[in-house]
Amino acid sequence: MSQTLWTPLTEEDLPALRELARACLRVDGGLPHLADEPMLRRHYLSGVGLGGRDETGDLVAAAAVLVDRAGRHTATGLVRPSARGAGLGDELAAWCREHSGGTLLRVVVETVSPGTEQFLRRMGLVRTFAEHVMRHDLVDVPRIKRPPGLRSLPWDEASAPLFHAAYSGAFAERPGFPATPLQEWVHDVADEQGFRPDRSRVAVDADGRPAGFVTLTDDWVDQVGVVPAWRGRALGAHLVARSLRSLRKAGCEQAWLAVNVDNPAHALYLRLGFVDAGLRARYEQVA
Repeated sequence: MSQTLWTPLTEEDLPALRELARACLRVDGGLPHLADEPMLRRHYLSGVGLGGRDETGDLVAAAAVLVDRAGRHTATGLVRPSARGAGLGDELAAWCREHSGGTLLRVVVETVSPGTEQFLRRMGLVRTFAEHVMRHDLVDVPRIKRPPGLRSLPWDEASAPLFHAAYSGAFAERPGFPATPLQEWVHDVADEQGFRPDRSRVAVDADGRPAGFVTLTDDWVDQVGVVPAWRGRALGAHLVARSLRSLRKAGCEQAWLAVNVDNPAHALYLRLGFVDAGLRARYEQVA
């Protein structure tokens, strides 16, 4: 065992958790929201949590196990970069396994370090989902013309169904597509904290049929999709480039998006000036 002092995580640990998350993000990249209070509360204070402090009292490691409504256990954890290699990850994994009924089945990682894959594979976990987290500095934003025959509309009560139709048309072919009903989807998008309805856009053709859409939240390009009939005409590139200029005009100093590691759109975003800023991933026990 290390000389770390292990204690249950409480509300008083929130500032230390934020600092720990920021330290990991600075080195590893990943989802910047991890250092925000709502996500820290959801990941580390909504279930049972454990924190480890060194001899100076600094929080050097943390983990938590959450139980969903179906009774499934999900674990997450962080180890300060300067404290890695001392066995803290193994101690956290053992604790998570104990508090997950003896078997670690699912792990959420919002900031993937270079050793994450090998460490979790050693415990019998495989990656089932991963996204590139990408950042744009908004200094040099390309201009991509909207394809002829299209016009764009901002989000409002009348256009929201068009956004939903574009969403459904763009993603229905993907495995596991949830087919979220109109009202539920509109509610989820509109109620997202920081949603920018005036800067989100849906592109429609001359007959009013949706061709593609993009929604913006704070400084994030949240969702973007193009229906099959309009792919290959640079509509997706136009929607994203337009969104970047819109965010810059709104005073944002950077823009973010997340894209699945298997999505060919990753190459498009690189061409538009985004850079990779880490990974976020999910892991599950091998059957």
